[in-house]
Amino acid sequence: MTSPSSPAAVALGWLHTARFLTTAPRLEFLPPVGVPEVAFVGRSNAGKSTCINTLTQQKRLAFASKTPGRTQAINLFALGKQGETDAVLADLPGYGYAAVPKADKIRWQQVMANYLVTRESLRGVVMLCDPRHGLTELDDILLEVIRPRVEQGLKLLVLLTKADKLNRAEANKALSIARLQTAGGEVKLFSALKRQGVEETALLLWQWTHGADDHPALPADPAP
Repeated sequence: MTSPSSPAAVALGWLHTARFLTTAPRLEFLPPVGVPEVAFVGRSNAGKSTCINTLTQQKRLAFASKTPGRTQAINLFALGKQGETDAVLADLPGYGYAAVPKADKIRWQQVMANYLVTRESLRGVVMLCDPRHGLTELDDILLEVIRPRVEQGLKLLVLLTKADKLNRAEANKALSIARLQTAGGEVKLFSALKRQGVEETALLLWQWTHGADDHPALPADPAP
């Protein structure tokens, strides 16, 4: 049981304040925000909506379309107590779903690339990946797009979702492979069902947006 005053509890309480801010079908519709922004990206079936809803402890904050890949807008959620906004979560459209017309895929890949390269308020990116399939070619392309910004200080976390479906050996192997593919980037196992990685991820998001020294870090996943 997490102590109500623990760093993780503080971070989770902060995430629970998440509320819908706006939706933008194109970049020019995104409002400028004077606070740090964290973007969630991933393939259409990687569990992105479930992850956001689990972290914010809200069942329907982020919507998963009944037709994967059809949600084609950037949704922003404000964070902060007493109605004040001290950070923003950005839910980017899922990518890579086969049923989406090719022209739409190309358009949205370009929109996401532009967002990730040019959004001034962006402080970190959380990439969701189903470890049973590994990082795909589209994931690799996205990582290449943001690599220059990561080298300049943009935070990156790869969450291996649905970790409850893996045994220990599979989990360790998935962690090792993902760490290699992200060139040493931060990688964690995440399971909404078992709440694995929830507290650690919440604390990281707090630190990204409030300063790394605000709270002591929780233990990282053990090395394989």
